[in-house]
Order: sequence, then C-alpha cells, then structure tokens
Amino acid sequence: MLKFIKRLFKILFLLGIIAALVIAGAVIYKIYPMYEEYSQEAKKAIEDSNTNTFKRNLTSYFYDHEGNLLTELSGNGSKIYLTFEEIPENVINAFIAVEDRTFWTHKGIDPKAIVRVSLEFVTSKGETVHGASTITQQLVRNVFISKEVTIERKIKEICYALEVEKKYSKEEIMEFYVNNIYFANNCYGIEAAAQFYFDKPAKELSLNETAYLCAIPNSPAYYDPLKNSSNALPRRDKVLKDMQECEFITETQRIQALREDLVLNEKKPVEIKDYETTYAIDCAIRYLMKLDGFLFRYSFATMEDYNFYMETYNQAYERIRAELYIGGYVVTTTLNKEKQTLLQESVDNALAFDEELAENGQYAFQGAATVINNETGKVEAIVGGRTQNSSTYTLNRAYQSYRQPGSSIKPLIVYLPALERGYTDRSTVTEINVEKAKEEPEKVLEMYGTKMTLRSAVENSKNGAAWRLFCEITPEAGLNYLQEMSFARIVPDDFYPAASLGGFTYGVTTVEMANAYSCMVNHGRFQQTDCIVSILDKYGEELYEPYETRQVYVSEQTELMIDILKGVITKGTARKMGWKSTVEAAGKTGTTNNSKDGWFVGVTPDYSMAVWVGYDMPRELSNLYGGSYPAQIWKDTMEMLVQDTEHEHFETTTEIVNGDEKYYPGRDGSEVLSPGYTVQNYRDDHALADQIDALILKIAQESDPGQREAYYEQAKALAEQIYGQTLKGAYRNKLAELNGQLQQ
Repeated sequence: MLKFIKRLFKILFLLGIIAALVIAGAVIYKIYPMYEEYSQEAKKAIEDSNTNTFKRNLTSYFYDHEGNLLTELSGNGSKIYLTFEEIPENVINAFIAVEDRTFWTHKGIDPKAIVRVSLEFVTSKGETVHGASTITQQLVRNVFISKEVTIERKIKEICYALEVEKKYSKEEIMEFYVNNIYFANNCYGIEAAAQFYFDKPAKELSLNETAYLCAIPNSPAYYDPLKNSSNALPRRDKVLKDMQECEFITETQRIQALREDLVLNEKKPVEIKDYETTYAIDCAIRYLMKLDGFLFRYSFATMEDYNFYMETYNQAYERIRAELYIGGYVVTTTLNKEKQTLLQESVDNALAFDEELAENGQYAFQGAATVINNETGKVEAIVGGRTQNSSTYTLNRAYQSYRQPGSSIKPLIVYLPALERGYTDRSTVTEINVEKAKEEPEKVLEMYGTKMTLRSAVENSKNGAAWRLFCEITPEAGLNYLQEMSFARIVPDDFYPAASLGGFTYGVTTVEMANAYSCMVNHGRFQQTDCIVSILDKYGEELYEPYETRQVYVSEQTELMIDILKGVITKGTARKMGWKSTVEAAGKTGTTNNSKDGWFVGVTPDYSMAVWVGYDMPRELSNLYGGSYPAQIWKDTMEMLVQDTEHEHFETTTEIVNGDEKYYPGRDGSEVLSPGYTVQNYRDDHALADQIDALILKIAQESDPGQREAYYEQAKALAEQIYGQTLKGAYRNKLAELNGQLQQ
C-alpha cells in the first residue's frame, strides 16, 4: 500500500510539473508577441519624452457650434509642482509603504506579481487580469496608456515601465508620480491636495493628514473627502500601519497620528456651469471613457449585477472626468446659443407661477427639456432646470434626473413592438381594468373590457389597453427596445407589466426620450446622441468619431407609429395644446400616478424634443399632466424652431391610410353623435366592420372548410366588439346568414 501511495505521489508530481510547463508555454505563446510589439513602441515613446511630459497641467476648452467659448477646464491647483527635494519625506514613505515597498530596488516591475497575473490570465481564459503594479507602472499608466484592464494593456504597462526606469532616476520617477497622482476633486499632486483639503502647503501636513491624503489615490471616487470623508479612514489606518511595518514611523507616532483630530477645509469651491456646458462635459467624459476601453452595459442579470456595474462606472467616470480637466483637450459641440435661450425661456415662462423654494435654495417646481436635430442626431439645446440668477447649477435634470415617464413610454415598448408583431393601427385592443389586472396577473389575457382600435388607444392614452398588450408581447420583448437604445437604468426589477405605464425602478431622462423618438423619425435607425463634433487631444489629433447607427425598429412601423402619434396632437390627449403650424407634429403625453411627473415627448420632421415637469422631491400637483405645462413648453419652443423649416411633412416610404379620414374626416373624436356615442366610437365600429368585411371576402375565396371556419370565428368575435347596437345587430344577422350558407 505504501509503495502504491509513493508511486501515485510521483505520478501526480510529474503531472503537476507537466501542467506547469503547459501553462508556462501558453503564457509565453500568448504574451511574447505582444511584448515584442509594445517594447518597441515604449522605447520610442520614452526616448521622445522629457520632464515636461510628466507635467500634465493643460487646460481643456469647450466651444459651441459657432466657435464661441463655452468654458475652459483646469484642475484645482494643477499647476503646483514640487521637485523631489520639496516633497515631504512622509509623503514618499507613505506611498512606498502602501503601494510599492521594493520601489528603490526594482527595475520598474515586480516579477512575482507578473508571474501571478500571467497565470491568472491563462487559468481564467482571459477573464481575470489583476496586478499589483509598481509605482513606475502606475506612473506610465497615468501618463502614457489608458486604464482598461486587459492583458494587452498590462504588457504595454510593463514595457513602458522598464523603459522609464532606464532613462529616469528613481528620484525623478517618484517626483513625477507624486505630482501626477489623482486625489479627487480635480486635485493632481500632493501640493494641490494639501491646499485644497487642508488649506496648507504639503510641507506643513501632519502625519495624520499625510496618511489620509495618501489613502485617496487608491480609489479617488470612493475615498473622495467631499462626498464621504469617513470612507478614507480605514485606508488611512492601513497607510500608517504599513509605514510602521516598514519602520518609517514608530508605533508611538502611529498611535499619536490616529488620535489627532482630522479637520478638513470647509471652504469648498463650487463650480458654476450652465446647463449646456455641464452636458457637453458629460458627453466628452463618456466618449473618452469609450476610447479608454470602458464597456458600457444596458442589460443586467440581477440587481446585484447592476449595482456592481454602477460602482465600476462611477469610478471610471470620475477618473476620466479628472483627466479631462488637465488633458488639454479642445472640444467642439453642436450646442446652439439661440436655441438654448429659446428653450430656457420656454421652461422659465411656463413654470414662473410657482416660486416656492426648496431647502437648497432651488425652485421646488422644476422642468427639464432636450432638443435633438433629427438629421444630425445631435443635441442642440438642453435645459436642466429653471433659471435662478443667484444660484449655481448643481443638477442638470435633463440628463442626470431619472424620472417615471408615464404614458410617453408606451409607443416605444408597447405599440411599436405590437405593430412589428402583426398589429395595425386598426387592430382591435381591449381596455381592461388595470387594478383587476394587478390582482390577477395570470388572467390578464383572458380579461374583457371596452374594445377599440390601437390608434384610438394611443390617441386617448388608454392604460388598460397598453397593460394587456404589453403582457401579450411580454415585458422582456418590450424593454429590449430600450436596452437597444442605450437607456442606462433599465434594471431586472423593471420587467413587469407596470413598465407599460412608465412604472420603472429608476426611470428615464429627457435626453434618452428625445433620442428614442428621434429614432422613430429616422425610420427606426438609432444613433446614440451627444453634442460632440470634435475632440482634439493636446497634440491636435482628432479623437472623435460619431457613434455607429443600428436598426432598432422596422422602418414601415415607425412611419405608422408617427402617423398615429399625430392624432395625439390633433384630437387626442394633447389636442388642447393647440398646434397650429403647417408643419406636421407627432407626440405623446405622459402623466404618472398622482400627477407627480408630467411629460410631453414630440417630434417634427426636423426636431425631437422631450420635456419633463415635476418636483425634485416627487409630490402631487393636481393640474400637472402631460398635456399641460410639458406640452406648453414643447409647443412654445417648437413653434419657433420650425419657423424656417423646409420640411413640413414627415418622410414616408409607404402609403399610410388613416381610417379617421374615411369616417367623419376633420371631426373631433369626442364629438357626440347620439347619447353615449361619439365620432370616435363610430370610427372604431366601422373599422371593425371593415375587418369583418375583409374576412367575409376571404371566406368566399377559401376552398378549405377548416380555414373558412377559422375566418368565420374571427369575424364573429370582431362583431361582438362593435359598440353601436344597430351596427352590431346588422353584422350578427349578416354572419348568421353566412353561417347558414356554410352549413349547406
């Protein structure tokens, strides 16, 4: 037995060696070609570098569509640069202790860490790429390469680090590092951080303050002192402990530092930016994130998956935002000053009646709106709130506030998907009882209710019809369209029938809604919007390319949907808006429960515009609904935008026959023809009659008895949906006579 165990041990040992050799071979096979390529690239880049390469303190500039300066960005104290001799010893020791204890002896890399990273990469099939980067590697990552975590970037980082160590002394590398490292809130370098957070130069920092600041660069977004000053305390404790372990400080000094009070500077500068500028900055950050390799996601398996993604997103966003402030970029936008002024005035005038102020000094009753040029797909005007002369723009609600969209979401996730699945504008839908549907969700498709055409259900914003139809096509199918159009906060908890009425966990923004409606005007082709036309880097190289377009909806169905939405404005829930222009307009109102949010999202051939109105802290306003203040803002703005347009009609590729033009053309659907019977009832009934007549014709032409019977049953069911008793009786008799003929 003992011999057997020894023999087995030898076999397993040999297999282990073979496995290790195979893994090592795989690592070499995978990595070596990349190393050769990046090594040559690094040699040239470092040869061309000098000390100024590491002094990143350039200002970035933003311009509107006419070349007028919107803003210029620079870091807080970004031009404060310390030489190695000026850097406090505690700062150097803190970073060495917590980041790179072999800094003074290694050649730029930690071989043990590289072996570990390589093995993890191979064994995880490329899914795991971590690494305890040296200070030199962190430096080159900050200055020369992006932060995307891939094996290729890791190899590039190693190559650059080796070359930097050949050209520059350890003292120079440490100097570059300490002046480049990011301390949140646009602070680069220890001197900028010391003055911003503690209102003193770095040389006057206490040990406690030094350790606290040196904790921030590990995760600037999480350890941001302005957002949550306590987050960095455990990391500060680690810095002090590591310094003591390395014998940079004594145990007594560590304990004394922990006992000291930490008093942050409360004189925090506030950035004053207008709405268009804050949006332009956001667009630039997101595009630079894309270039940096960040993978944007719009679907999530679980809420935990979503929360983890958002944490990763926020960290990447903060890091790139900081780099924008010192990167020397020149950004040109499509933002139009005249259109911006027009939109702002429309929002201000419509909401001027309510002057209540919230605790933060902002108006409590707010609005937001976004205007997109349909031809370019670009934002030309964006308003994130009402004007307040003495106030700073702390929140741009147009892209930062996610609100419930109410019925304005229906065309996107209910009716367009239904049209793509065989429905037409004259198809019959059922207005069920929503409260009953909530109580018995499994019986929704069996529920009875008032029958009407799909067109009528949209025009009059019937919730029960949308709820039932959404259940039929399934929430998964409906919400997939929003995910395809880059709606950022559609989460697993949204995949329920309530989403058909705009009941989301987080909600949507005016930018997203205007973008989606613009997709309809562009025949179902979606292009993620922004306001950027050019981003030049500090060398004058163009970085920007427009986002690619993709087909989200079927072209013919978007044309029909727009035709249906025209009726919302002429005779539906937005008719009181009083659109009088010769330019065609289409849109949809949206009102949430208890009138906490009001929306109007509408389009003309040239523009798409989304408007939201409500309170920052949601509460009821009895006269707030989509057809009131939101529609007023939309109308006041759009009437001016389309004054000089050459396009009065929506472009169509197929002929659309509107049944309402056949029955009582030009008459209001609410007009009463007889007690309890309106023009719209008449139109809906005769649309059903047309469908029955078409089925009767099919029966006459069909030779298969089984198919004739199926057509007959369909016609019989439609006849029962007719509201008018006289017409219903006539078709009952007609079908009874037909049935007698079929039985002969």
